[in-house]
Amino acid sequence: MEAHLINGVALAYIGDAYYELQIRKYLLSMGFTKVNELHKKAIQFTAGSVQALLLDTFLETNVLTETEINYYKKGRNASGPGRKNIDMATYHKSTGFESMMGYLYLTDIARCDELIQLAIQILKEKA
Repeated sequence: MEAHLINGVALAYIGDAYYELQIRKYLLSMGFTKVNELHKKAIQFTAGSVQALLLDTFLETNVLTETEINYYKKGRNASGPGRKNIDMATYHKSTGFESMMGYLYLTDIARCDELIQLAIQILKEKA
């Protein structure tokens, strides 16, 4: 599959799924087993507002490569009008985050996992 041929929203689709799976695996490894508790904890890592915060942190700390930033922008610029529960700017940023993750999942899974581990670390420190 050639990631550069896939549109930003489709990359976000796969990126969201992989990011969510990795977060779920992390939560299980932390000993959480009750589904309701897992869901509530997962939201703390996967909500659009959280993904936007992570993206801002990645940009502020110069963690991302130029290619990763380009795929973030590809998803951000391709995302639709947004959702009712989140403002449009945050929605676009979170879609860009997912798009970047989707690109990395398809092209460099080790780097994708590295950024996910960094995201977990950032969120643990902010908690």
